[in-house]
Amino acid sequence: MTTLAGRPNTALLVIDLQNAVVANAYRRNEVLETVNVLIERARTARVPVVWIQHTDDDLTEGSEAWQLVAELVPAPGEAIVEKSYRDAFEDTDLEQVLSRLGVGQLIVTGAQTDMCVRSTLHGALARGYDATLVGDAHTTEDMTQRGAPSPDAVISHTNMYWSNQRAPGRLGGVIESKEVDFARSDLRADS
Repeated sequence: MTTLAGRPNTALLVIDLQNAVVANAYRRNEVLETVNVLIERARTARVPVVWIQHTDDDLTEGSEAWQLVAELVPAPGEAIVEKSYRDAFEDTDLEQVLSRLGVGQLIVTGAQTDMCVRSTLHGALARGYDATLVGDAHTTEDMTQRGAPSPDAVISHTNMYWSNQRAPGRLGGVIESKEVDFARSDLRADS
C-alpha cells in the first residue's frame, strides 16, 4: 500500500551484517543463517537484495571489521549502499537504488536492532515505504553494561512495537522468516 506511485516491487534489505557489527551479536549464527535463507529465496523469486554497509571511525572502509560477514555474499549486480548514519536513507543513494528498482515495499533484516535497523525502518516509513521487519532475522549485541535491556528484550520489544506501526497510506509490520513468501505481492504480516 506504499504511498510511492509506480513502485509496486519489494526488496530485501540486509543491514550492516559486517564483521565487527555482529562479532558479539545475540544469536549471531542463527540470524545469519536465517538471513542467508531469505537471500536465497529472494534471489529465486527475482526480488532484489539490497545490502547496506556502515562506515565510521570504528568501521574504517576496507578494514576487516568493515567487511560483510563471510557467511553472506552479495551476488554480482546486487546493490551495496554505503552509509555513515544509522538511517540507511540518510545521505546515501538508497532512495535512488530503490526507485530504479520500482521498490515501494521493504523486507528488513540485519543489525543492530536498536540502532541502524530501527532507524532505517522509521526512515523508510517516513519516506513513503511499507516496511516489514523479519522478526527472527535481526540482532544486536549485549549492551546491558551501558544500561540497555538484554539483547533478547531489545529484539522482542522492537518486534512488538514495529508490528503496530502505521502512517497515512503506509504500514509497518513484523513477519517471521518462515512466513516470508516473495511470490506474494503483499508481504505484510497483517495482510
